Amino acid sequence: MADAFRVLEKYYLSTMYSLEFILGFIGNTIVMFGYIFCLKTWKSGNIYLFNLSLSDLLFLCTLPILVSSYSRDRWTQESTLCHSNRFMLHANLYSSILFLTVISIDRYMLIKYPFREHFLQKRKTALIVSVAIWIGVILELLPLMYFLEPVTPQNNHKCLDYASSGDPTKSLIYSMFLTVFGFLIPLVIMCCFYVKMVLFLKNRSEQLHSVLTLEKPLTLVVLAVVIFSLLFTPYHVMRNVRLVSRIPALNISACTQGIINTIYIITRPIAFLNSAINSVFYFLMGDHFREMLVAKVRQLLSRFLKTAGK
Repeated sequence: MADAFRVLEKYYLSTMYSLEFILGFIGNTIVMFGYIFCLKTWKSGNIYLFNLSLSDLLFLCTLPILVSSYSRDRWTQESTLCHSNRFMLHANLYSSILFLTVISIDRYMLIKYPFREHFLQKRKTALIVSVAIWIGVILELLPLMYFLEPVTPQNNHKCLDYASSGDPTKSLIYSMFLTVFGFLIPLVIMCCFYVKMVLFLKNRSEQLHSVLTLEKPLTLVVLAVVIFSLLFTPYHVMRNVRLVSRIPALNISACTQGIINTIYIITRPIAFLNSAINSVFYFLMGDHFREMLVAKVRQLLSRFLKTAGK
């Protein structure tokens, strides 16, 4: 069974993380380029999306190390690098969830108050909220460093993930805390504001006697909720199930533990797939940003061609 886990980690995890790095790095780099060099007037939504992209890029920087360690089936680096890598990975997960949640609130405010700036849509408020999210996530994840096991000869110099480290009973308590406050509560808030958004759009569509104004925003709302749920829910469920299966008092068979761990391993890169997918929504959420970025690229290409022609 241990050999099967090593094969799954060596080929599945290293492949998935490699694809996520390539797709995510290209997409988020383009978005960061667009915001830094093309955007002249920053609104609250731009600030949240920029922070989301920054979070994704920080996470993507940890993937080459993970790919290298899984492909070689050995973590040759020190425990400090292993723990900081795991910390960054979880920081991206929960900062992404929170930024996606505040983006849903910002989208609702933008649709409901299109001609006036609500206080939640002010740039100062967006900056304060963004800083609060980063600080909150860091404080929320500090206990994680206690539960992670060091890289030792006893664990074959492997950088064990959180659900496979430490005392499973204590780890389960902290994992449930992260699941409730880091995932479930933001999910409920996001769904609440997206439902409010759908109801508002339907009412406005009925008043205008047209479904054209509803089609695109509603499609984005449904996509956002579905993707959010599909990516993050399996990981949080299986992480807690994996910890439960490791509790000695429950006396769960080795075969059952192996099946649970296999499913848990499969869900891990799925949860972090959001870092590659998020960049797509930067283009879907507004035509203005798309047009602005395309115009900038055309301008640069025109300059390059003129320079090359001289």
